[in-house]
Amino acid sequence: MIVHRAGSSTAAPPGPADGRDPPPPKDRYPIDQRPTRVPPARPESGGRAIERGGSLAILRTPARKGTAAALAAGVLVTGLPAPPASADQPAAEQLYVAPWGKDTWPGTAERPFATPGRAQQAVRARTAGMKADLVVNLRAGTYTLDAPLRLSDETGDSGRNGHRVVYQAHGYGTARQEKVIISGGRRIPGWRPDDRLPGVWRADVGALDTRQLYVDGRRAARPALGKPFPGKVTATKTGYETDSAAPQSWWSPRDMEVLLGFGYAEGRCGVSGISGDARHSVITMDEPCWSLARELYGAEALTGVSDVENSPSFLREPGGWYLDRSRPGHHVLLYLPRPGQDMRRAQVVAPVLESLVTGAGREGRPLHDVGFKGLAFAYATWLAPSEPAGFASAWSMYMRPDGLRTVPGTVAFHRAERLTFEGNTFAHLGAQALEISGNSSHNVVDGNVITDVSDGGILMGVVPPSTKGVNRGNRITNNWINHVGQEYRASSGIWDTATSETTIAHNQVDHVPYSGILTGPSDDLRGIMRKNRVLNNRVFKTNLVLPDGGGIYLRGEQGTSYADGAVIRGNAVDDSKNPEWNVGIYTDDSTNWVTVDRNAVYDYAAAIGGCSEVWGDRPVQNVLYRGNFWDDAVPTWVARREYPGAWPTAEQECGDPAKLRFEHNTLLKPDAPGQACAANAACAAILANAGPLPPYRRTLGIR
Repeated sequence: MIVHRAGSSTAAPPGPADGRDPPPPKDRYPIDQRPTRVPPARPESGGRAIERGGSLAILRTPARKGTAAALAAGVLVTGLPAPPASADQPAAEQLYVAPWGKDTWPGTAERPFATPGRAQQAVRARTAGMKADLVVNLRAGTYTLDAPLRLSDETGDSGRNGHRVVYQAHGYGTARQEKVIISGGRRIPGWRPDDRLPGVWRADVGALDTRQLYVDGRRAARPALGKPFPGKVTATKTGYETDSAAPQSWWSPRDMEVLLGFGYAEGRCGVSGISGDARHSVITMDEPCWSLARELYGAEALTGVSDVENSPSFLREPGGWYLDRSRPGHHVLLYLPRPGQDMRRAQVVAPVLESLVTGAGREGRPLHDVGFKGLAFAYATWLAPSEPAGFASAWSMYMRPDGLRTVPGTVAFHRAERLTFEGNTFAHLGAQALEISGNSSHNVVDGNVITDVSDGGILMGVVPPSTKGVNRGNRITNNWINHVGQEYRASSGIWDTATSETTIAHNQVDHVPYSGILTGPSDDLRGIMRKNRVLNNRVFKTNLVLPDGGGIYLRGEQGTSYADGAVIRGNAVDDSKNPEWNVGIYTDDSTNWVTVDRNAVYDYAAAIGGCSEVWGDRPVQNVLYRGNFWDDAVPTWVARREYPGAWPTAEQECGDPAKLRFEHNTLLKPDAPGQACAANAACAAILANAGPLPPYRRTLGIR
């Protein structure tokens, strides 16, 4: 990536290229209203075609426990070798949970448990002696958790004896599949008009603390000034000074947050207080956030304020909300209704939990052989940005005095093997959606929808602050990831940080504020990544807010040769042109040993290219471009080289890439590359094959 200096002509714009906010998540599939459709089975699947809340998968039979096999991206997607099937394979043991059940009942279909936690206890009592798969069927309804559901190998949550434990929506794989929501939220009743703010309604919520609110299934917006500080602004060692007295009139300054933009990075720090006189205001920022931001972005860059949020003085736009925490234990929610909303009937949910499901093993004893199918994970918050250390951030990472951390997954697993996530929905979440990290291998994430998430979609691999680990043979396939990064916008749809033998295939990633698929660690971690494959993905509408990212973004050492390096093949990456700088397939920061093969890339600021950091002895090198179709776009501020792509020079804080190879690539007509691709049979075939496979597209709702 290009590290922009303060005052550079390539500083980040305050918003998206067209001056508009990125499109909000459309109510295409509210998590409690998605239709059930059962398409025909694929003959090659060996299973039954199923609809899981709007997503297709293949129901594995008990004879295929411990593995996930599907033909995707022209490769056989498999987990660990499965034990041989037998004709007398016993039927799976069934447990049942229902909102109308009782935890004192035995968990049968007629007398189900009431909570997933009670079903988990029953699972633990059975796993040691498993003679078949064990399936927990959740009946239709919302299961509001009081605490995250925590799984571990040592407490008996893993499948045993070659069998699996599966938590699934009742009727999974049939036309009668039921809609199940695993919720970390709390319904907020008792709304009444507020006495001080015309048009605003209020509800008493006790000690509730949250950073998100959802009204009638739609994310409400925190109130924002909508612009930087007024007046002439100067950054100081403690915050800001401005020649405007207006900030002194803003209510509740200690609840406010300042959004900081710096190229590809975006952070936020809280306000400690505002003082001043009739001629100027002094804004004092929270510590240690302000010091961390100065360290991360540089003091000069902190003048790049893009907005100020979270004061009731800014509560002017319908659909906005504010949490008044001025009286400890007696917090009050304020909400300005949208036209036509009746707050006496509105369904209002405040996320309370910070995670919904977590799991972990220990060294030599991973959590293993557990599946989640057809469930909706919804309504969780994440409170770390509200701490005095705030959210000085780059990518899906944030600073603390002891170093970088990673935004966690709301559903998160560490030291886990042979997990499956199939046909689930992840929505209305305050951090990242799904995390599989910390020595986790042979896991499958297939046919899920991830949308309306505050940070990124899927995080996998060695995540900061860790620098070591083995994460091998994981599969991310046929998922639709869209409208993520709703709050923390320097995030990616998929981030494979440092893994080996990973397949990311046939996913669609669209409408994201930064990068679509990011593969590579945050720092140079050598000797970890090898034989990773990014195949047949459909990526578009990236970089809607932040520049210096791309559709498929690579960095770091990807192997030791072309034979064991990364392969980027068959992807369609387009429709994301940023007026400043973004790259369709971005080979950046010491990228080494990558084959970019038979992709269609156009309508980005640059089709291919990157920043070869020769000044840090971190050149981009050993990249083979073969059989691709591209428009070879290059932004005006980057000089064309004698070979394709946009490669900023040493004067632009980059340098010359080394050992690039170009073979049989096709230049698309620059003024109409999409039409040119559609008219070329080979290029059109790439477009047709990219993204979720056809049965998944129908059930995911992709047109």
